[in-house]
Amino acid sequence: MVRVSEDLIRRRAEHNNCEIFSLEEVSLHQQDIERIEHINKWCRDLKILYLQNNLIPKIENVGRLKKLEYLNLALNNIEVIENLEGCESLQKLDLTVNFVGRLSSVETLSQNVHLHELYLVGNPCAEFQGYRQYVLACLPQLQWLDGTAIGRSERIRALQDIDGLRRQILEQEAEYVEEREKQKKGLKETTLNRPQDLDHACSISSISEEDTETWKQDPNPESHPNPNLNTDLNSHLMDTLEDRDFWEKPCTFTPESRLEAHRHLEEKRSQKEEMREPKNKGKPRRALITPEGRVLNVNEAKLGFTLSEDEDNNSVLLDLHVYRHLDTSLLDLDIQPTYVRVTVKGKVFQLVLPDEVKPDSSTAQRSQTTGHLLLTMPKVRGEIKVQKAVKSTVTSNNAFEEEKTRMISGCERLEVDPSKGSAVDLTNIVSKENNTTHGPLQLCQQIQPCGAQERPVSKQFVDDPEVPPLI
Repeated sequence: MVRVSEDLIRRRAEHNNCEIFSLEEVSLHQQDIERIEHINKWCRDLKILYLQNNLIPKIENVGRLKKLEYLNLALNNIEVIENLEGCESLQKLDLTVNFVGRLSSVETLSQNVHLHELYLVGNPCAEFQGYRQYVLACLPQLQWLDGTAIGRSERIRALQDIDGLRRQILEQEAEYVEEREKQKKGLKETTLNRPQDLDHACSISSISEEDTETWKQDPNPESHPNPNLNTDLNSHLMDTLEDRDFWEKPCTFTPESRLEAHRHLEEKRSQKEEMREPKNKGKPRRALITPEGRVLNVNEAKLGFTLSEDEDNNSVLLDLHVYRHLDTSLLDLDIQPTYVRVTVKGKVFQLVLPDEVKPDSSTAQRSQTTGHLLLTMPKVRGEIKVQKAVKSTVTSNNAFEEEKTRMISGCERLEVDPSKGSAVDLTNIVSKENNTTHGPLQLCQQIQPCGAQERPVSKQFVDDPEVPPLI
């Protein structure tokens, strides 16, 4: 039994970025669903719901979908129309090829005032006499029934004899319900025995008539003169006869027979899968590491790659040419000290590294244009080279800082390096104080003759007359 799970709805909501709370349309057809559940809680904003070609026997758990406009339940096992009163915005209902025999249940749709289109073709109720007139009289809001537009005159004629139509429909409905109960009891009492009809074996081209007669008399394959009749052939013959007997056996079209056919197909499908499993198990798996512990280079996906070394950062670079439109969730990365392994959609790419690397410090980046995967793996041994500074750059930066400082100070000056000047600096020969206190004559008297020893002048110096001058 297939259940409506959150994972199933998310996979069907790819157009909505796998978000189900804001989902407005979901298609759950051909999923072998046997019960409607959880949809009214997870998808409150749902407007369109496709549930055709499933095994749903009852309409349920859709009453909270206030915004639902279109519900498709064609090719299911529904027998009664019910539990749709809460779908206030329902405009179209498709119940094609179901088992609705109680036509009176269509009156429950009278509360769906926006219902304009209804499909009941292929149901037992569609064979009732007066079926169309009764539906038109019960649902005045309908505009289309089974793909045919409803005229005004047709609706008026149906409303004129509503009591007679209802009485006629209820009588036919009671007969159908009685016959349906007999079918259910007959299915419970009858055991489905499938006798082996050996006459069908003559249609198999690989077995002649003589071999068939011999097989009828002695089913032991060891006593057959023909060596082709082995155990596998007998089992294949039995399966073929059983399958043909199942499909050629006459039966009524009921929900039970439809379920039985579905179970039969599932059983055959599972048998085929079991027969294929030994072949898959026998296929040898590619070895990634030898029993001696040696790591092998493997490229199952046949991807291009580039392996290089970054001497400045002391690391190993691996550029793996992953498919451009491949989703990143399909990539599995494993970096080890001596090798790297990347799994791309189940296919392994493994490469032995030239040097030992640090897995914890490694990084992985994916290009948004090419889709390539770049792995940066620092080495365990080695040193990172420091780049030399460029003098011109430093000089320009210093000049820029000096210029910035001058602009901030508020004045611009022309700076000259005094060490590079060749002329004698005469600005500091005479101090400013002497310049203000003495005149030009006194300045001339202070100039000593050539050859005299120059002595610093101090303000606190007092000339002693008793001390003779130096000659």
